Amino acid sequence: MARVRRPAVAGYFYEADRQALLERIKWSINHELGPKAESLSPDGSRALGVVAPHAGYMYSGPVAAWAYAALKGYGKPDTVVVIGPNHYGVGAPVAIMRSGVWETPLGSLEVDEELSEFLISHHKSLEDDFYAFSKEHSIEVHLPFIQYFFGDVKIVPIALWRQTPSTAKELGAALARAVSSFKKKIVIIASSDLNHYEHHEITVKKDEIAISEILKGDVDKFFEVISKYDISACGIGPIGALMKAASELGFRAKLLKHATSGDTSGYKEETVGYASVLFYS
Repeated sequence: MARVRRPAVAGYFYEADRQALLERIKWSINHELGPKAESLSPDGSRALGVVAPHAGYMYSGPVAAWAYAALKGYGKPDTVVVIGPNHYGVGAPVAIMRSGVWETPLGSLEVDEELSEFLISHHKSLEDDFYAFSKEHSIEVHLPFIQYFFGDVKIVPIALWRQTPSTAKELGAALARAVSSFKKKIVIIASSDLNHYEHHEITVKKDEIAISEILKGDVDKFFEVISKYDISACGIGPIGALMKAASELGFRAKLLKHATSGDTSGYKEETVGYASVLFYS
C-alpha cells in the first residue's frame, strides 16, 4: 500500500476548502504584486527551475505566483522536484520520499519512484524518510500551485535539515545528472523565504544582497554572504542545490519578483522577504 502524506498546514498556510484554495491562488496571480497572468512569455527555450517562497499564501502567494507563471510558459513538466528546508529538525538530515502520494485539497500527487531511486543512487547522503516530511510546510505549500498550474504531474520531495555548502553542491550535482540522463522533463523548485523578522527596509537590503549572489551563481560565495551579513534565509540549502545544478548545466538566473510580507500585509516592523528567481537557458 502506498504511503500517503496528508496535508499538515491546510487551513493555516492556505485554505483547506478546494474552491476557496482555487480562489486564493487566483487572488495571488491577480494581486497588485502578482504576475497578472497564468503563463508568462519564456526567456530562452528551457527552464531548469525556480526559487520560490513558502509562507502563508496571503503573505507570499503573489510572489510565488510569479515563479509558476514563468514555468508555465515553458510547458508542462513531467516531474517537479521540490526541495525545502526541514524547519523542525526531525528525520534524516537529507531526506527524500522514495515512493508514496501527497494529498492536498486539490487532489493527490504521486512520487516519481524512478527519479527518486536515481537521486538516491547518485547522492550518498539521501535517505528515504517519510517521517522527515510529516509536519514540514516548505514543500507542502508548493503542491497546490503545482496542481493549479500543471495538473497531474509527479513530484520528488526533498527536505534538508543539513544545509551546508557541500550538501547543497552534492545534491545539485545529482540533480544535474538526473536532468541530463532522463528524457522526461524535470523542473526544480528551491523553496525558501529570505530574511526574517526585521524591519521592511533592513529585510529589503539583506534580501537584495542574497539575490545578487543567487544571480551570480557561485554557491560558496552565496553561503559566505549569507553568513557575513546575517541574512536569515531559511532555505539556503535548496537554493544552493539549484544554483549548483544550473552551473553544471549552463543555465542562467533572472529575478522575477521581490517583495516582503510588509508589502502584502502592510505591517513593516517585522517582515519576511520573498523572491521568485527563474533559472533558464
